[in-house]
Amino acid sequence: MAATDDGVYRAGFVCFVGRPNAGKSTLTNAIIGQKIAITSSKPQTTRHVIRGVLHRDNAQLVLVDTPGLHRPRTLLGERLNDLVREAWSEVDVIGVCFPADEPVGAGDRFISAELQELKATIVAVVTKVDLVGPEKLAKHLLAVSELYDFADIVPVSAVSGHQVQNLVDVIIKHLPESPQLYPDDVLTDEPEQVLIAELIREAALEGVRDELPHSIAVLVEEMQVEGNLTKIYADVYVERDSQKSIVIGSRGARLKEVGSKARAEIEQLIGTKVYLDLHVRVAKEWQRDPRQLRKLGF
Repeated sequence: MAATDDGVYRAGFVCFVGRPNAGKSTLTNAIIGQKIAITSSKPQTTRHVIRGVLHRDNAQLVLVDTPGLHRPRTLLGERLNDLVREAWSEVDVIGVCFPADEPVGAGDRFISAELQELKATIVAVVTKVDLVGPEKLAKHLLAVSELYDFADIVPVSAVSGHQVQNLVDVIIKHLPESPQLYPDDVLTDEPEQVLIAELIREAALEGVRDELPHSIAVLVEEMQVEGNLTKIYADVYVERDSQKSIVIGSRGARLKEVGSKARAEIEQLIGTKVYLDLHVRVAKEWQRDPRQLRKLGF
């Protein structure tokens, strides 16, 4: 019997934090069971605080997805870190993600130090355990336990689903008694346009050379619903002409690929046929320009 079956209804906000690429978004998706936070093998891909809602008979767990905390080098980086701290201050439980296949390092210590001030219950989540053997995992769990006095330490693999339900039980146990926070049919409170822009951005990031990840932003300019067809007009912003040609590809082949991949994902999300019109635009050095950052939603 799960420790949460005490007849008390619990509800609250949870976020996963960790250095970039620690498996936070994949874990969020595994728990909610639907693709709400974009995942990419490139670090630093999550920019919006996307909430996913998990409904259980005895609890409601609201997941807040935050960007990876890192030492900022640009104005965008600073804004992202501010977003993270803001999200942290409002949640009930924080799951700190430590990838099992990488040694505990300076980034993990930096994040653990940041946690000292917070009221939330802190749980350690050792992710990607499918990538290491039992002996390495045991050493890793020990190293993690020495970083901070965690309320619980749970090893999981979001990819194989190993221990994900157990993690959910542990988190619910630490949530406050509370009435339901969202209606039963809500899975996320992000406006659809933001999710669509994220799916396009994810498709645009796939297979692109490493210099591009932070330089891509997507803005959905217009959506028109005509019967069972949704027409979406979106702009993909990069910082330089050379990046524009990378995204478009030879004779537009790359952009076509991005369009068809994103279209399939968007159709799954909104449940209608989609016509997707993509344009690539150059916004010079947008990551350092406060006006452009505002326009692109940061």
